[in-house]
Amino acid sequence: MTQTHALSRHHVYGAALGAAVTLLVLLGTHPARAEDAAKDARSSNQTGPIDLVKSSVARAQAIIQSQPDGGQRRAEIRQLVEGLFDFNEMARRTLAQHWAERSAQEQEEFVRLFTDLLERSYLTTIGNFRLATITFQGESVEGPAARVRSRITTERGSEIPVEYRLLERGGRWAVYDVAVEGVSLVSSYRSQFNSVIRNSSFARLLERLRNREARLVPGRSERP
Repeated sequence: MTQTHALSRHHVYGAALGAAVTLLVLLGTHPARAEDAAKDARSSNQTGPIDLVKSSVARAQAIIQSQPDGGQRRAEIRQLVEGLFDFNEMARRTLAQHWAERSAQEQEEFVRLFTDLLERSYLTTIGNFRLATITFQGESVEGPAARVRSRITTERGSEIPVEYRLLERGGRWAVYDVAVEGVSLVSSYRSQFNSVIRNSSFARLLERLRNREARLVPGRSERP
């Protein structure tokens, strides 16, 4: 993979973890689409996975159009993100076998720090795809699990497949993972976090998350 391609994936990850995975900026040049999506979401009685993602597009687009860049906009985006993603599930899957080894207090802190990491990743890459567009290609539902398929077309004409993976619990769908070009965000973080724990300790991982170390990003290898 070339460096440019790797950076593109990182930017997609960051935007993806914002308001519906790049959704707020991907329709930035088509405000009418966001408005239509909002109407469709309000008029539909369905609350399926693809409806959740599409309605998030409209809400995010409205925030971007109505709010200047600043604290108020960031707060509204964070609220939207928290309503779309199941950060507890993402955190549990990211730690994998290490999750059960942690105390309830450690788990709680990890979820909080991991959520903050993902939100920062989005907020710092929000502008990377302002001239891109997104096409939804459908959804597949198997019991409480679902996948929503989409494709990003960047301003340079490159196409990037993005898949949202969701779970339904208590009658609510939520995203627990995002796959860019078939590479899972959760798996990428799991590999890196596992490396930190194996080569150092869980306490060291928490310390790095507390210090907001920029190196903790998906798609980058972790060295001891």
